[in-house]
Amino acid sequence: MVQSNAYVLILAPVGRDGAVAEKILAEVGLHSLVCCTLEAVLSNLDKAGCAVVTEEALLSSDRRPLAEWASRQPPWSDFPFIVLTTRGRSPDLHLPEMLGNVTVLERPFHPAVLANATQSALRARRRQREVEAHLQERQRTHERQALLIRELHHRVKNTLSTVQGLLGGTRRSSHSMDQFYHSFSDRIVALAKTHTLLTEDYWQMGSLQEMLTAELSPYNNHSTHRIVLEGPPVELSADLAVPTGMAIHELTTNAAKYGALSVPDGRVHVSWNLMEDGEDKKLFLEWTERGGPEVETPKRRGFGSTLLQRVLTTQCNAEVNFDFAREGLRFRMQAPLSNDRLVPKY
Repeated sequence: MVQSNAYVLILAPVGRDGAVAEKILAEVGLHSLVCCTLEAVLSNLDKAGCAVVTEEALLSSDRRPLAEWASRQPPWSDFPFIVLTTRGRSPDLHLPEMLGNVTVLERPFHPAVLANATQSALRARRRQREVEAHLQERQRTHERQALLIRELHHRVKNTLSTVQGLLGGTRRSSHSMDQFYHSFSDRIVALAKTHTLLTEDYWQMGSLQEMLTAELSPYNNHSTHRIVLEGPPVELSADLAVPTGMAIHELTTNAAKYGALSVPDGRVHVSWNLMEDGEDKKLFLEWTERGGPEVETPKRRGFGSTLLQRVLTTQCNAEVNFDFAREGLRFRMQAPLSNDRLVPKY
C-alpha cells in the first residue's frame, strides 16, 4: 500500500537543531518524529518517509547497522536522507556513499530550504512506494497466471479422460451409429455447458442453479411450473461441477425419454441444501419426478446410471441412491463441498 502521509525522522541530539527542524516542518504541515539515538531511527526507518540527521550525530554513533539496513533495501527502495553539515567544515565523503540517496544541507540555512528538501524527499519516497505496489501487483498477477496454467493442464487432462469414458460407454450402450452419434453429441454439449460456466470464472467455480437451469429450462412450462428448483446459492468447484453437470444431463435425458419429462403433465422437482460439520461442508441434492409413466426397476443398468454411479462416487467421493418408486424416479446425492479457490478472484 502506498503511504501518503509518512512522517519524517529527525536525529539531532546536540543543541536545538532537533526542535528547530521539527518546528520548521510543522509549519508546512509535515509530521515528524524526533529521535534521540541512531537506534531509534533504525527502528522507524521502514515506516518513515525520509530522515533528517546531523552529520555529528552519525559520526558519533555506530553506523554499521545503518549501513547494513541501507544495503539490504529491496530494488525499488532508495530511502532519502537529508544530512545537515556545518558550513566551513569539510563534509565526511563516506556518509553519502554509505547511505546512498543523500541531500546535504549546510547550516545555517533558510527554513524554506529544509522544508523544500524534505517535501522533495517525501515525494520521492511516495514514488518508490508506488513502484513497490506496482511490482507487488505484477507478482500477484504472475502467480495467478501460473496457477491458472496449472489448473488448465489439470482440467484438460480430466476432460479428455471424461470424453474417453463417454466415448466408450456410449458406444457400448448404442444399438446403431445414429443413436451413438446423437447420444455422444448430447453428452459432449452437456460437458461444454458446464465448462462454459467454469471458464467464465477462470475455471474455478460453477453455479449449481445455473447448471440445472441450463439443462432443464427447455422442458419448463412457467404457467404450470413443470420444473421446480429449490435451494440456496451454491458454487461448485471444478472437480465437483463437471461430474455433477454430467449427472444432471443424464437425469434430464432419462426423464425426457422415459420419465416425467416424456409426458405433458410430468414434473421434476430438484432441491438441494448445505450442511456444515465443523469446517467440512456437504451438498445434499434430491431429484424427484412425478406425473410421468409408471416406473419399473430396470433389469439392467444403462450407461447413464452407470456413469452417475461411477463418476460421482470416484471423482466426488459422493454417496448416491436411486429409488425407482412407481410414481416416479427419485435420485439422491450427498457430496463433500469445497469452497476453496485455487486461483484468487481478480
